[in-house]
Amino acid sequence: MPGFLHLVQGEETDRAVVTVTFLRQNVRKITPPVFGPGVTLTAERPTVAQYRELYNNVGGPWLWWLRRIMPDDALRRHLAQKTVHIQVLRVDGEPAGFFETETSYWPDVNLNYFGLDPRFIGRGLGGKLLDAALASAFNGAFGVRAMTVNTCTADHPRALPNYKAAGFVEVRRVQEAWDIPTRLGFVIPEHIKG
Repeated sequence: MPGFLHLVQGEETDRAVVTVTFLRQNVRKITPPVFGPGVTLTAERPTVAQYRELYNNVGGPWLWWLRRIMPDDALRRHLAQKTVHIQVLRVDGEPAGFFETETSYWPDVNLNYFGLDPRFIGRGLGGKLLDAALASAFNGAFGVRAMTVNTCTADHPRALPNYKAAGFVEVRRVQEAWDIPTRLGFVIPEHIKG
């Protein structure tokens, strides 16, 4: 476990108890999505500050906290890895979502993070963004076997059904208890308070 995940002795935390679902989709041909006018998807190498803004805006409502406590130098090293790929979705130039894939698990590609800024949920962008993530891993990659992803009961309620609708199959489920530092300012939803 990385050192930054160890809490400072005496640090206040809030507990969340979640069910984590691990999913997998074997390689298949994916038709790259066509986004409407004003919508772009580009591969980017964001700075630490740009990444944190994306991560916090997209993941804030869903308790994405691990990268929030990751020190800047560790996050900078992570983002610089050749095995980490980030694509940012923009609507009229404004960041609307992103996905991050990692190929260090070769021949599987892991979808580390995926999501939309809450202001853009419900506009028909999520399915296309997920297809784009799959296409980025499967189309033209020699030797890739599958894409893996996990979601949990802290995520958007449509996350798991959307992954399954896109062709992912459930591999396993586990219960996890997260002690999230109170300093991060999260409000733990009632359905997962531990």
